Amino acid sequence: MYRLRLSTLLVAINVGLLLLVAAAGAVAAGPLLRRFTDEQALARVEQAGLSAQRAIEQAGLSALASAHVLAEHPALLQQLQAGDQAALSQFLRSRRLAGCALLHGRQLLGASGLALDWVALAGQAGEQGLYQPRSAQPLVLGARAAVPGRPTTYVLVAIVLDQSFAERLGRELGVAVAIERGAASVAVVARRDELASYQARRPLTDRAGTPIGTIVASLPTSFLAQPLAQLLRMLVLMIASAALLAGLASLLIGRRLSRPLKTLTGAVARIGRGDLATPVGVAPGGEIGALAATLEAMRWQLWRLTADMRRQQAESQAIITGIVEGVFSVDRERNIRYVNPQAAALLGLAPGDMVGRFCGDVLNPQAANGRRPCAEQCPIIHARFRDGANATEQLLLRDGRRRTVVITSAPPADDQQVQVLRDETEREAVRRLRDAVLDNISHEFRTPLSAQLASIELLLDQLPTLTTDQIGQLILSLQRGTLRLTQLIDNLLASARIESGRFAIRHQLLALDEVVEDALELTRPLLTQRSQQVNVGLPFPLPPISGDAPLLTQVLVNLLANANKFAPVGSVITVGGAVGPATVTLWVADQGPGLPPAGATALFGQFIRSAGDEPEQSGVGLGLWIVQSIIERHGGQVSAQSTSAGTCVSITLPLATKQ
Repeated sequence: MYRLRLSTLLVAINVGLLLLVAAAGAVAAGPLLRRFTDEQALARVEQAGLSAQRAIEQAGLSALASAHVLAEHPALLQQLQAGDQAALSQFLRSRRLAGCALLHGRQLLGASGLALDWVALAGQAGEQGLYQPRSAQPLVLGARAAVPGRPTTYVLVAIVLDQSFAERLGRELGVAVAIERGAASVAVVARRDELASYQARRPLTDRAGTPIGTIVASLPTSFLAQPLAQLLRMLVLMIASAALLAGLASLLIGRRLSRPLKTLTGAVARIGRGDLATPVGVAPGGEIGALAATLEAMRWQLWRLTADMRRQQAESQAIITGIVEGVFSVDRERNIRYVNPQAAALLGLAPGDMVGRFCGDVLNPQAANGRRPCAEQCPIIHARFRDGANATEQLLLRDGRRRTVVITSAPPADDQQVQVLRDETEREAVRRLRDAVLDNISHEFRTPLSAQLASIELLLDQLPTLTTDQIGQLILSLQRGTLRLTQLIDNLLASARIESGRFAIRHQLLALDEVVEDALELTRPLLTQRSQQVNVGLPFPLPPISGDAPLLTQVLVNLLANANKFAPVGSVITVGGAVGPATVTLWVADQGPGLPPAGATALFGQFIRSAGDEPEQSGVGLGLWIVQSIIERHGGQVSAQSTSAGTCVSITLPLATKQ
């Protein structure tokens, strides 16, 4: 689409308006100008007619003066007295008048110039006046003067108002003048379009006041055509000059205005492209300057808002990428539009493989009844009609693994819904393990407590009839149950302290053979119950170590209890040791079934129990984990290996350093 430039628009508007005003003025001024010119022309011909009339009157007075001068001339009087008519005629011709004559009564004594009926002229014209000849001759202006002393003798002077007189009069007045025979009773001034002229007609009267002629002053209508044409040419030239000046002024003003507007347009384009750092700049002029200031304020506001948005976006991105939970968003059709790295890692997929796909195909939720919950139990759908929704789903990953996740769906915002994935797989496993441990602990407590309760009831019921050996057996059973409960409680307390980080080692110099002896003393009832023999073969002397004697005693009690539990009845348990340059090693070997196929590493985990069938006195899976924790906090190591006879568990502790 073609767009007019501001300078072009201003030029077109101003020049167009000027031409329109000129045209309207020309249309309105045409009749006025014609009326003005008519009035001017009519006034001029009227004035010319009046001047011509006055000129004729003046000519009559001049003729009368000439008649008196001629009548009183001495030469004329002498020739009259002499009665010489030839001399009189010669005298009259010498006066060079248009026409003159000397009458005595009705007798013509002499004449010169015009051939007129002097007698009739003397009768009609009187002393001075117009005379109309009988034929079609022009009017005659005559004057009569009596010769002094001769009342019947007159001198006549005549002037013919012919075409030459009118032309001379017209040259003096600047208009065409004609003297016509005929009556014109009133003066008439009018435009005669049929004659293409302006005319003023004034009557000429004789001595008696009778109109006998007409003075016609004429001015052709073309007389003002040239001045009008010049006026029109000047007007056209002035209008063209004004239009040119208006165009130039509009062009300069338009360029002056368009230059800062072009700069502002460039600034707006930069802002539209996202360049908010470049200032708009100052523009001249009131309105354009105010516009530039407003744009600069808008740019600054946008820059500040954009900076805030970028900072908030960076903070949001940092939060989304920094949290443990996975986050993804879907559109109205539940196609994934965004996914954070945690969600992709949780599902074992690349973000690029998830975006644009239906979320049900990506998450692959599994339901207990074999039907996917995407149709009726989808939390995304439920969240659209509530403030939010969450659901716990079992996801089947591409590699076959299963994950338990809690999906929290937010209400939609701008056709986008955000979901948070929280991995509950480990927590679910821990909850299951916790339940299993609680079951085992309950069982471990119930078994010795039941045995102790049975021994106490037997003592209460049959004490008078029991023998001393039977009473001793019952008391020994109570001691073993108490010992097992004590060991179980010690392990649980140690586990709780290790988990809470409050497991402190109180280092002091100690003798390992005393620790071994205390442990054997504590476990002796258990060993006696299963008729197991303990062979102790420690190096002598054992060097002292720095450690916590009660905790190390618990270590050996756990090792001996495990050997007692897994070794067969009547078997031999060996406690041995070796001294190295910087360490001392103790081991407990039994004649049990040996290590499980998974190896020794799995045995030292928390709540790890044997995969095979355990003996009746099964544990909670904390013994070896506590052994490892205590030994490692002493700076030592623990290991287990299968031997040809059974299992051997070794602990290695550093020797005490010399101060």
